[in-house]
Amino acid sequence: MRILHLADLHLGWHPGWLGDRAKARQRERDSLLERAVDYAVASVHGIRLVIIAGDLFETHQPEPGLVGAVLRQLRRLEAAGVQLVTVPGNHDEITYHNSVYRVYGREWPGLLVENPHPEHVRRLDVGGETCHFYSLAYTGGITRAGTPLSSFPRRDEPGWHLASFHGSLDWNAGDRSLPLASSGLSQAQYDYVALGHLHGHRVAELGAGLAVYPGAVEGKGFNDPGVGCFTVADLRPGKVSVAKVPAGARAIITRTVGMTGGAGELETVISGLADREAMVRVVLTGAGAGEPDLEGLAGRLGPLFYHLELVDQTTVLSEDMLEVYARELTIRGLFVRRLQEKLAAATGDHEAKPVWRALRLGLASLQGPGEGRAR
Repeated sequence: MRILHLADLHLGWHPGWLGDRAKARQRERDSLLERAVDYAVASVHGIRLVIIAGDLFETHQPEPGLVGAVLRQLRRLEAAGVQLVTVPGNHDEITYHNSVYRVYGREWPGLLVENPHPEHVRRLDVGGETCHFYSLAYTGGITRAGTPLSSFPRRDEPGWHLASFHGSLDWNAGDRSLPLASSGLSQAQYDYVALGHLHGHRVAELGAGLAVYPGAVEGKGFNDPGVGCFTVADLRPGKVSVAKVPAGARAIITRTVGMTGGAGELETVISGLADREAMVRVVLTGAGAGEPDLEGLAGRLGPLFYHLELVDQTTVLSEDMLEVYARELTIRGLFVRRLQEKLAAATGDHEAKPVWRALRLGLASLQGPGEGRAR
């Protein structure tokens, strides 16, 4: 039996930081569910069950047009004979009277989890296989979440035993994170635990089964770049495995570039990262003779990327700053004094240039934590 495990799609999220491209990027991200359904209904992939482990939507009250589009996609799963289970998360929380899951609950395709405590929710027939499904929908004021949940039900009946929770495994970040104790999940002996909430891909062994975070397929930004893939679980007697499947997500990449040469060299290096389909953040580090012209670089190089962001974390080298460093009774002071001697002895640019390069690299390495930029 093969399961497509989704979580943290955050449909409806608006990337305002992208400016003129924000609306187009939102539409692109919101097409993620359609891409997932396309994959699931293609018979060649053998998907029998889709589990959405929370935060399908960015908010508990998404736009009606988006809800309608989502319901149309989920009904495609039903029409193709693919079972569906939806678990509310903490962004699209079921707690509120106007939650999407309360307003549209009666027409929601498949199994919608609504119980606030861990329960055996339903016995499912998935492609001729018996599956016992366990879950809960976090409900504020009802679900006990002050301490990690450690007691989970399990029926002593044949079949696959699957569970899904939108929460944090062995980590407590407050009530709405729904902390879960891996020891309790191990004791329940579930074959597969479909988790959501953490946006990175993670697989943990729990006894004979697995607990899996599929991660956010499409990222929100450079600090939350997404995993770029769908997670497919393959359940066979005696063996449960997980595979990553490319999902056609837009790449969100961070690169670090050291300031070891002049402005021309820096521009050449960044140009070499060009990708018109990728969102790229370039972090400039090291030391230079002056502050890099970020505005000019972005203006010239921006068209080479879907989106380019430049972050300046460099140290500026100036004669005055070098004199300050040289007076220090530190390793840095000694280092600067020795290289100043070499600069004084240099007979031309061919000798001075490698010394300046060594100064930039050396001072960047010797910069203490929390010093930030030297200006």
